[in-house]
Amino acid sequence: MQGINSRKQYRASNLTKRYGSWAIVTGASSGIGREMALRLAESGLNLVLVARSQNVLEQMAVDWRDRYAIEVKVLAVDLAIDSGTKIIVEVTQDLDIGLLVAAAGFGTAGAFLALPIETEMEMLNVNCRSLLELTWHFGRRFAKRGNGGIVLMSSIVGFQGAPFAAHYAATKAYVQTLAEALYVELAPMGIDVIASAPGPTNSGFASRAGMKLGMALNPVDVAQATLKALGKKPTILPGFISKLLTYSLAFLPRWARVQIMGGVMRDMTKHQKG
Repeated sequence: MQGINSRKQYRASNLTKRYGSWAIVTGASSGIGREMALRLAESGLNLVLVARSQNVLEQMAVDWRDRYAIEVKVLAVDLAIDSGTKIIVEVTQDLDIGLLVAAAGFGTAGAFLALPIETEMEMLNVNCRSLLELTWHFGRRFAKRGNGGIVLMSSIVGFQGAPFAAHYAATKAYVQTLAEALYVELAPMGIDVIASAPGPTNSGFASRAGMKLGMALNPVDVAQATLKALGKKPTILPGFISKLLTYSLAFLPRWARVQIMGGVMRDMTKHQKG
């Protein structure tokens, strides 16, 4: 028990030394976002938890304030609408935020022309527009304070087109390339940036996207690997499954990777009707 406590104390001093006392996590109510927030709470960082589910966030806040002796603020906002990021910026302007974990996001799967355009636009707003706005805003704040960290959630489908998840893969390609560039561009300002690109994960994503998963990662493993790699590399492929699925396609031409990914996604969505 003493060894466990000492490791927690080391993690807390290390993270707070690098990023200060406050972190903000979007998509914090479930899946990878929740696990990211929990790891940060265990490390002693005060948290701003962002998601649509107010009741879930409030319960997390009550639990974690007592368990980890931290401050927790709750923001129930919808990042699919323009006012979502504006609320976050306004509420956190007086907090010394040093770490942004942009874990909010969702996906769709199936035949592109059969998907409702309204849902696709919501996905674009959550996965890309809100992420861009938050990265720009907090990136500027981190540059002024001389250090900070930014975690952006990519995916293994962002490395090539993915038929039957075409738009979702495109949003993750956006996140991946943005993170890779900012890793280099912001490093001289003391800002660590990482793209976390997991494979299939048991996070509730699949059910919303209408997909059936076979092998899948645990969100806790994604969160731990990502935070451990922050500041050390531009991209992390958390877990064996992510590495296997990515590296097995790495030496194929891009057109072949797209065809293979299309076959995979077709199998994962073939149960859909209509």
